[in-house]
Amino acid sequence: MFRVEGGAPLDCAAWKLLHPRFPLESIALFNPFKRRTFLQAVVAVAATTTFGCSDDDATETSDGSPYFPQSLASGDPRPDSVVLWVRVEDTARAGDDLPLRLEVSTTEDFKVLVLDKKDLTARAENDHAVKVKVTGLSARTTYYYRFSYEKDGQRNTTRVGRTRTAPAAGDDVPVKFVFASCQDFIGRYYNAWQRLLQLDADLDFVVFLGDYVYETTGDTSFQSDGGGRAVRFSAPEEALPQGSGVTAFLAANSLSNYRDLYKNVRTDRQLQAVHERYPFIIVWDDHEFSDDCWQDVATYEDGKRDEGQRSRKLNAEQAFLEYIPLDTVQSGEGAIDVAAEPRFPNSRIYRDFEYGRHLKLLVTDYRSYRPDHLIPEDAYPGGVVLDQTLLGAALKDQPDAVKATFQTDTFAYVNIDDAAYAAQKQVLQGVYVNQAKAAGLTAAEAGEKAAKWVTGPVALYYVNQVLAAVNKGLVIPPGDKPRGLAYAHMGKAALFNIQGSRYVVVKDTFDLFAAVKYQLTAGKSEDVFGKDQEAWFQQTLTTAQNTWKMVVSSTSLSALIWDFRQQADISDPTLRQRFYFSVDQWDGFPTKKKVMLNTLKAQGVKNALFISGDIHASFASVEEGVPTLTAPGITSGSIKSLASLALIGAGYATGAPVYQHAVTEMEQTLMRSNPGLRFADADSHGFVMMEVKADETLATFHLIPAAEVAKDYSKREDSELEAKFTTHTFRVKNSDIQPA
Repeated sequence: MFRVEGGAPLDCAAWKLLHPRFPLESIALFNPFKRRTFLQAVVAVAATTTFGCSDDDATETSDGSPYFPQSLASGDPRPDSVVLWVRVEDTARAGDDLPLRLEVSTTEDFKVLVLDKKDLTARAENDHAVKVKVTGLSARTTYYYRFSYEKDGQRNTTRVGRTRTAPAAGDDVPVKFVFASCQDFIGRYYNAWQRLLQLDADLDFVVFLGDYVYETTGDTSFQSDGGGRAVRFSAPEEALPQGSGVTAFLAANSLSNYRDLYKNVRTDRQLQAVHERYPFIIVWDDHEFSDDCWQDVATYEDGKRDEGQRSRKLNAEQAFLEYIPLDTVQSGEGAIDVAAEPRFPNSRIYRDFEYGRHLKLLVTDYRSYRPDHLIPEDAYPGGVVLDQTLLGAALKDQPDAVKATFQTDTFAYVNIDDAAYAAQKQVLQGVYVNQAKAAGLTAAEAGEKAAKWVTGPVALYYVNQVLAAVNKGLVIPPGDKPRGLAYAHMGKAALFNIQGSRYVVVKDTFDLFAAVKYQLTAGKSEDVFGKDQEAWFQQTLTTAQNTWKMVVSSTSLSALIWDFRQQADISDPTLRQRFYFSVDQWDGFPTKKKVMLNTLKAQGVKNALFISGDIHASFASVEEGVPTLTAPGITSGSIKSLASLALIGAGYATGAPVYQHAVTEMEQTLMRSNPGLRFADADSHGFVMMEVKADETLATFHLIPAAEVAKDYSKREDSELEAKFTTHTFRVKNSDIQPA
C-alpha cells in the first residue's frame, strides 16, 4: 500500500489511476535526497511481506480464456515447492513460441504476489504446454495461481488455480488425501470427480495411480460406445489400426496421437475443476502407453508378432511429461525442460514425498522395468516348463497328497523330438501352423513359431487331445512316462490368447512354476522394480521415520482368487481349481510379492500400507500381514463387466454355474477365496479418501454404481448425484484393516 501525503493509503491500482505515466519504481528518482530513505523502506517491507503490482497496459479478459482449453493444474507439492502447469493454444500462431506470464499469490484476488514471472515461453516443440517449478514457498500453505497470454492489447488469463504445499518435515499434523485411477473418457462421464468437488474436502493432494488416458479410440473388448464422448486423432493416419470390421479401432502411435489423448480428456470440466482445486501426484500405468504393456513392449498381438515399440513408447512418455505436472529430475526454480527429463530405458518417475511427521509416500513405477508376463501369450499349451527333475525338487517339501496329485497321468509328458514320435510331431506342428495361420500369421511366420514351440518335452494331457482329433491311433499312452508341469496345467488352452497367460490362470500350478523360475533366475523373472528403483525402494522404506509408510502402486496387491474347488455345481473338473483373475497385476509376480512384503516385516518397517488401482474395483485386504487398499476406476469398465465379457467370450452362458460364481457372485467368491480380503466391490466407480493420523488411518470408499457412468450428472441437480453415492469407511491400524 502507498499513501498520498495527508491522504488515505493507495493500492497499486489506485496509484496507476492517479499516475498512469509513472511506474512506482521511479518515485525515488524525483527526490534524490530521499532516495536512500526510500530504498531502505523497500528493503524493510520486502523482508516482511511480498507485494506485486502489474504494470501491464493490456486490457484483461475474463477468467477461463479460450486460449487455455485444458485450463491449468498443479502437482508434486513439497514443503517449499510445487509444479504448475498450463497449455496455451492460439491457432493463428500454431508454429510459434508464445509468451506467458505466471502469477502466484497467497490471496485469491492476487493483491499480494509471491511470484510474478513474465518471461515464460510456451514452446511449439512441447505443444505449447509448460511446467513451472515454483520454489521458496512456505510449508502447508495455500497458494493461488494463474497464467496469462497477451495478444492484440488484451491480457487473456486462465481460471484461478489453487494449490497447497506439504507440511514441513516433523510437523505433527494429520494429512488428508484422495487416491483414484482409470478414467476412460469414451462414452463415460466423470461423475466421481464431480462428487469430490461437491464434498469440497480440505485435501492436501490427490494421488492418481495411472491410466490417466487410454491409448485407444474404442476397443470394444473393454470400451463402451463413444457417443458424445469420443477420442478422435487429428492425424489418424499416424495411428496403429487394430481389429477389423465393426470391432476396428485405432491405437495411439505418434506423438500427435498421444497428445490428442490428453487434449481430449482435459477438456472435461469436472476433471479441470479438480485440477484447479487440488495438487495431484501422478504415476503412469499401462494405458498411457499400451494396454498390459511391460517396458516398451505392447500386447495387442498376443504373441503373434514381436511388439517391441521403442519409438512409440518414447512418444507416449513425451506427451505424459508435457501434460502432467510432475518433476522427474528435482529441477530448480523455473520452467522445467521436458527435453532434459529421462526417457526409457532410463525413465524415472518413481519418487517420494514427505508430509510432516506422519506420512512418507513412495510412488513406484510398475511398468517401466518389469519383465514379461511369466506365461507367454504365444506359448504352446503342451510345452513343459518344469521337467521331472525340476518338478521333483519343487515338490520336495510339499505334503504327500500334493506330490501324489502330480504323479497322475495328467502330468505325463514325452520328448516329441524322439524318433519314435516323428509322426505325432509332424501332426502337432501341422495343427499349430493351421491354428497360427487362422490367427492371422503368414505361412512363414506360422512355420517359424511351430518349429520354436512344438519341440522337446510336451504334455500328453494336451497333445493327446490334439492327436485324437486327427487320428486316435496316434495317441501316446501316459502310463510309464515322466511327470512334469506344462503351460496347459496353468490354464493355457489356446495359442495367442490372454486366457491362461495374462488372465484366468490356475493359481496353484502357476505359483509353483513362478517360484522355481524365480529361483533359477535369481529373481530376474519377477524383477518388477529394476535395480535402481529396488535400491531406492528399500532404502527409503527402511530409513523413513514417519508414522506411516504408504506405497503407491499402479496395480493392485489384493489377491483376486476364484476358488471353485468346493463348488459341487461345477461339473467340469478342469474348472474345480483356484484361479487368479489377472496376472497382469501383482498376482502375476507371486514370489516377488511375497518376498517384498515379508522383507518389510523382517526389516521392522512399521505401518506400511499399499494403495493401488488398475483393476477397476474396490478392495481392502491384508496381504502377508501388510494392509493394502485398491481404488475403483473413475469411469473405466468394472472388473465384473470385464469378467462377464471374458466368460461369455469363452462360451459360458450367463446361467452357467461358473458364470454365477465368477461374475454374478464375484464379491462373495473373492471374499471366500482370499481370507485376507476385508472388503470387495466389483461393480462400482469412485475414489478413496484417506485421513492419516498419528495412531490410525481412515479410508473411506466413495462409490457409485457402474450403471451410472454413462449418465452426465453435470447437467443435473447436485442432490441427484449425491443420492447415487454410498460410502464405506475402514480403519487401518496395527497391520490390519477393519470396518470403522
